Amino acid sequence: MGGGFSGLALTSLLSGSGFFPQKSLGADGPLAPRPSHFNTKAKSCIFLMMNGGPSQVDTFDYKPELRKYAGKSLPQDKRYINSGGRRVGFLTPNWRPFRPGGECGILVSDYFPNIRKHVDKLAVIRSCHADSHAHGSALVQMNTGMPLIGRPSLGTWVTYGLGSENDSLPSYVVMLDKRGGPISGMPNWSSGFMPATYQGTLFRPTGSPILDLNGPKNFTGKAQRNQLNFLDKLNRKHLIAREESEELAARIQNYELAYRMQAEAPEAVDLSDESRQTLESYGVGKFPTDEFGKNCLIARRLVERGVRFIQLYSGGGHLEETWDAHESIEKNHGRHGSEVDQPIAALLEDLDQRGLLDETLVVWGGEFGRMPFSEGKDAPGRNHNPYGFSMWMAGSGVKGGTVYGETDEFGFEAMVDRAHVHDIHATILHLMGIDHELLTYFHQGRKESLTDVHGRVIEGVIA
Repeated sequence: MGGGFSGLALTSLLSGSGFFPQKSLGADGPLAPRPSHFNTKAKSCIFLMMNGGPSQVDTFDYKPELRKYAGKSLPQDKRYINSGGRRVGFLTPNWRPFRPGGECGILVSDYFPNIRKHVDKLAVIRSCHADSHAHGSALVQMNTGMPLIGRPSLGTWVTYGLGSENDSLPSYVVMLDKRGGPISGMPNWSSGFMPATYQGTLFRPTGSPILDLNGPKNFTGKAQRNQLNFLDKLNRKHLIAREESEELAARIQNYELAYRMQAEAPEAVDLSDESRQTLESYGVGKFPTDEFGKNCLIARRLVERGVRFIQLYSGGGHLEETWDAHESIEKNHGRHGSEVDQPIAALLEDLDQRGLLDETLVVWGGEFGRMPFSEGKDAPGRNHNPYGFSMWMAGSGVKGGTVYGETDEFGFEAMVDRAHVHDIHATILHLMGIDHELLTYFHQGRKESLTDVHGRVIEGVIA
């Protein structure tokens, strides 16, 4: 007792029970927890990506003028580039009614009746705009800040800036739609020019969450641990003379993380211990909400386990399998909206009831929006629109029950308090406690950043 040995034992017990803040993969590892630039409650971010581009004028941006001018052409003073040579039709009003929700009375369409119940938690940004008309480059821009392949993704920057709060799961997880991923593929969750430690880890929607996670059946855990210890010894000896080798350091950490994930990852996605009431609230086990409901519930479980950044995709592949409603808004958005509306509402409610919404940032949106006019005479679909579209945020640090920005009277172009993709990213980083101008990575003689010396924090959505 006098020599302090009892204190060592007590410290070990308290550390094992989670009493002290945990450090991930060693104090000096690339995923070690790092302090934020300023105090914030946010610990995790869940990004709900509506792959394909949902229509703002049919979801969160009601435009009564579209009914007044239905059948008319878009005014000539509106600069419009016809992406893909699609047919240009006439101004077309919203396909489903908009109704007020919550105490704030924000109008939300009937494609999202359940999300509308939680509108007091949302900050709806109606003045978003991007730089590309094409899905591939627009998705890459929404995920990396630039419409060019090769840059680190948003989740990578968050993980690089804050590190990890767990040592048995990836800090950055991506869950795709079973119909496929975004057409630009892996660059959407890549670490770009950063070490692979920071890139997103794919969790599959069906079957084993992670491919090749478990070794051969005849390879015991003890034998695997001995092999990893030997490999770690060789790698660290090799690293001594190459301290600047970030790739080797990342490889060492990835071996250890993969080993820990063999035990933790299956448990994290196992919903058998969830109550029947919880499963039903997310729509698990019923059509058409089962898949996205499971993913939303897994996202909540990952947040509980300290995963830093989680991205869920709704829609996979191309065209009508995504939110890319060229054929019919009603058919497309009716289908995809019914898949995600209940699960997203349940996620917001569940996070709130468990006290996790105060430390979790939830972001909803697609790569762009859709045009206020149809694709031809009597055609019920709409083309891509990067000039003005809607996104929303909820949770930690967000000023709920608010609307920021405006598009013009037709919902065609952002006009008031315009919010570029760089501004969206700067705001997400800010809400996570990161200054987007201070978070940099030295690459090829230049300090790179997510917003590339552009962007501003959207103060109007911050509580």
